Amino acid sequence: MEKFKIPTIPRTTSKSIRFPDNIIEGVEQAIQDKDCTFTAFVVEAVRVALVNVSEGGE
Repeated sequence: MEKFKIPTIPRTTSKSIRFPDNIIEGVEQAIQDKDCTFTAFVVEAVRVALVNVSEGGE
């Protein structure tokens, strides 16, 4: 059985970035009616992109 660990919230830093309008619209459409925020979607997308880059993807 896996031991319970009290989760910690990772340290975060606010960054202001500009997105093309069509990307914003696409993200908002993708998360519509989902329990997901714009920020959570973008963070996960960047995390996956970083994994792909580290594995030699383009």
